[in-house]
Amino acid sequence: MPLIRSSLLTLGLLMSPLALAKVPVTATFSILGDLVQQVGGDQVAVSTLVGPDGDAHVYQPTPQDIRTLAQSKLLVSNGLGFEGWLERLDSASGFQGVKVVASQGVQPHQMQDEDEDEDHDTHQQAGHDHDDDHHHHGGIDPHAWNNPANVLIYVDNIARGLSQVDPEHASLYAGNAARYKAKLQQLDADFRARFAKLPADRRRAITSHDAFGYLAQAYQLTLIGAQGLSTESEPSAAAIAGLIRQIRSEKIPALFVENISNPNLIQQIERETDARVGGELYSDALSPAGGEAATYLAMLEHNLNTLLAALEKP
Repeated sequence: MPLIRSSLLTLGLLMSPLALAKVPVTATFSILGDLVQQVGGDQVAVSTLVGPDGDAHVYQPTPQDIRTLAQSKLLVSNGLGFEGWLERLDSASGFQGVKVVASQGVQPHQMQDEDEDEDHDTHQQAGHDHDDDHHHHGGIDPHAWNNPANVLIYVDNIARGLSQVDPEHASLYAGNAARYKAKLQQLDADFRARFAKLPADRRRAITSHDAFGYLAQAYQLTLIGAQGLSTESEPSAAAIAGLIRQIRSEKIPALFVENISNPNLIQQIERETDARVGGELYSDALSPAGGEAATYLAMLEHNLNTLLAALEKP
């Protein structure tokens, strides 16, 4: 019996690293990385390709990324044309695992045609010709995570993907997802009540690039991106002049810089209009650990508080 117990103990010690092994998951950018971590908890080891304060619009995969993806069991991407570089990376890595497109099931926000209204004509010109994008969004706004209602869908998709590669912990993932969604719904409800009190003439602002269409829809705002859907191309002098005329004529009160964008354009617009910079928003990436937007919930709360603080000013 002592020998049997000793053998079983030895076998248990040998098996424990396998039993405790975490599911290797690759997420394409920091916001998805956080969502995977929230749902997966201690059962996942998350590798994020585009890290905090990183710009996925101009990202170029590295040899290390190829190795990371090849060793993963699950790949979580945004979809909607956001990661234009992902197909090449996927092919180079020979990835054999499960793929989750987090935005699957989201109703995409279609960008308006340039001739639909005069305001949006300025908006589109201020960005650039989207056919020149490396991402080829095709008129679809990929920044769906900026509406918390869409993130509820993201979380469900992530939980299903984790359960597929690790069915033993499916109930854990479902529970984590449910608790996270409850926090997100409460935060969303609180801010919807606050934004409902905002006067109609205080609901317009300029952002560095056109990343907040879904957020604008959720909270009934008009947020105009000075740089279009992608950060890859600079707007022309004529486009900037048109945007400045729009700000002056419509008395748009606030401008916002973004953590992934050069602030020079917004600062130039501030110098030439009565609009004032209301703070920094986090659009396509979280802040580094310990920062004010190190998780998606913290990012959403920061962005909404920053918008309200600027737009509520008389």
